[in-house]
Amino acid sequence: MGDDCKQHNEIERIGYITRVQSFSACHRLHSKSLSDEENKRIFGKCNHPNGHGHNYKVEVTVRGKIDRVTGMIMNLTDLKQHMEEAIMIPLDHKNLDKDVPYFADVVSTTENLAVYIWDSLAKLLPLNTLYEVKIHETDKNIVVYRGE
Repeated sequence: MGDDCKQHNEIERIGYITRVQSFSACHRLHSKSLSDEENKRIFGKCNHPNGHGHNYKVEVTVRGKIDRVTGMIMNLTDLKQHMEEAIMIPLDHKNLDKDVPYFADVVSTTENLAVYIWDSLAKLLPLNTLYEVKIHETDKNIVVYRGE
């Protein structure tokens, strides 16, 4: 029995942890590459000149080896701090198009927002641990990005 337990503990285990964070922001779906008429046709009410807002919910999942000593993939306190820096500080209660330089020339769709969050987090997290960014724009509209 002792040998079985020892072998069991030597198996490398990979796990996933997810932390959820919510933030509020407004934006306007508008592409500088399109005419005003095309923007209205493609984006509809989301192209309103004064924009509109969302209460976004972001789920960040990291993947990694479960450390034999700590039993953790990474410390959730560290993940929380990285999400604060990459999501909350630059995005919460902001106008994405006017307050976030990235969106000056990038349409602020939820897909592009997921890419922005991925790129921001990837700079802060240990290499190759970021697995997925999932954004709930509404209860019915969800975007997933995995760095591809």
